[in-house]
Amino acid sequence: MLDRQSPHLMAITELLEDALAEPSIGQTERFVWHATPVGIAALWTDGKPPAPPPFDNALEEGLQMGLDLSREEREFHLISQGLVLLFHS
Repeated sequence: MLDRQSPHLMAITELLEDALAEPSIGQTERFVWHATPVGIAALWTDGKPPAPPPFDNALEEGLQMGLDLSREEREFHLISQGLVLLFHS
């Protein structure tokens, strides 16, 4: 398990925060979507994020964007912009 202060986690957080400052690739009902250097990021926009992270919602809404993320690795990050679901190979 990664320590919250680990260099790896800090690097991903910084990459995500920088990427989310760039224009999105689209928006669905509950997410704003971004292409990032570490994968496809879905920023939750529907109020307080549920627990556990809403990966099923992201998979469904990703299909609306033409993104089949069902076989991708997934993880979540809480960053200054909010909850980000990250999909990567």
